[in-house]
Amino acid sequence: MADLFDSHLPHDQPLDELAKAKIGLRLELRARRKALNPTQQTQASLHLLRQLMQVPQFMRARNVALYMANDGEIDPEPIIRQLWKMDKHSYLPVLRPGKSRKLWFVEYTQDALLNKNRFGIPEPDFRTQHKIPAQLLDVVLMPLVGFDRSGARLGMGGGFYDATFAFKQKKNIGKPALIGLAHACQEVESLTTASWDIPLFAIATDREIILPQG
Repeated sequence: MADLFDSHLPHDQPLDELAKAKIGLRLELRARRKALNPTQQTQASLHLLRQLMQVPQFMRARNVALYMANDGEIDPEPIIRQLWKMDKHSYLPVLRPGKSRKLWFVEYTQDALLNKNRFGIPEPDFRTQHKIPAQLLDVVLMPLVGFDRSGARLGMGGGFYDATFAFKQKKNIGKPALIGLAHACQEVESLTTASWDIPLFAIATDREIILPQG
């Protein structure tokens, strides 16, 4: 299912060398995270929560967007449960009907029913659960395929987060704070960025919090 995300480009447009390299890198990094066994995945999730509990923006936040783990992504489930314990609101991304790449963010409560979207990823029902505009979120925890120390990120290639948070391109201050989540093994030395890429406030792994310089 996740391969459906791969590429901003129309299917009839030839891939250039950079696009081909990104597809290859995605495959390599996805294989790294999927190679982690269930025990390693569980431990990574718990360590990730401990790292985030040291981030003031996360601790102060009232409205936090996360995701349902898929394809070996580091699992934020312990974070969701911690948010509920702290009486904070958690939201999940929901694909809008039609061809829009902008995401809705729908509240995820303990009794919310989830349905799989066209990529097979569970999401709450936007017709019965509260939606919040992206601009009103305090923190957004985004899944990463890869990252480097400068804060450059590699996603699945669908462009959903880039389209949704395009308003953060020129002014990466204020709400929401965009924090990428990944296993430490997904780090690479350097990534090439594109004009539409949204800068991250921080990257959180199971080992550390990385605050990009500059």
